[in-house]
Amino acid sequence: MSLLKVKDLTLGYDSMVVVKDLNFTVDPGDYLCILGENGAGKSTLMKALIGLLKPISGSIERGDGLNPGELGFLPQQTLIQKDFPASVREIVLSGCLSKLGMRPFFSKKEKQIADESMERLGIGDLKKRSFKDLSGGQQQRVLLARALCSTGKLLLLDEPVTGLDPMAQAELYELITKLNKEGTAIIMITHDAGSAMKYGSHILHIGEEIFFGKKEDYLESSVGRNFLKKGSDVEC
Repeated sequence: MSLLKVKDLTLGYDSMVVVKDLNFTVDPGDYLCILGENGAGKSTLMKALIGLLKPISGSIERGDGLNPGELGFLPQQTLIQKDFPASVREIVLSGCLSKLGMRPFFSKKEKQIADESMERLGIGDLKKRSFKDLSGGQQQRVLLARALCSTGKLLLLDEPVTGLDPMAQAELYELITKLNKEGTAIIMITHDAGSAMKYGSHILHIGEEIFFGKKEDYLESSVGRNFLKKGSDVEC
C-alpha cells in the first residue's frame, strides 16, 4: 500500500495557480527526486505535503498507517538555524515534539529514539556540542537525525546539500541512501540532476510538462532529455 497518493493536485496562493494536475504515488522504499526549473512549484508542493498549504483542488492521501505527525522534514537551512544556540541532543530530541501530546517532558522512550537517531547518523559523539559550532555537514546530519525522530517511514528533504562542500555533499547523500536502503522512503527536492539520476529510484518533474515515473523512464522521455540537456554533464 502506498505511503502517499497524490490525485489531480492543484496548488497556488489566493487565485494564482502555481502547479496543477499532479498525480503521483510514493511507496515504501521509494526514493523520489523532484526536479524542475526555478519557480515551477517544487517548494510549494513540499509545503502541501507537510500540511502547511491547503490544495486548491485534488487530494493528498496518506496510507500504510502513515499519520500526519510521522512525516520527517528537513527544510533548507537558514542563517538563523546555523547559529541556533542549543546542544546537538536538544535539537535532535525536538524531533519528538509531536509525540508529547499534553506531556511537558520527553519520556525515556523518546530520549532513546533521539540517541538511536544520532548513532545511526554517526553523530553520537557530538551530542553535547553546541549546534552553532559544528560544520555545515555536521549540522545537516543533526537536522536529519531530528527528522528521523518523527518517523522511520518517510523523510521529506528540501535541497539538503545546499551550501555544503563536495565531500560533505557526498557523505550526506550516502547517509540518505543508507536510510533508504534500511526501509525509509525519501522525497527530495533537488536542483542537482546528476545526484537525482545517481541516487533516486523515481522522478517527479514539475514544469510546463509533468513527468512521474521510474528514473530509467525519465531518462528516455522527452521531458527528461530536454531538462538534462540544459544542465551540465549529468552522470547516470
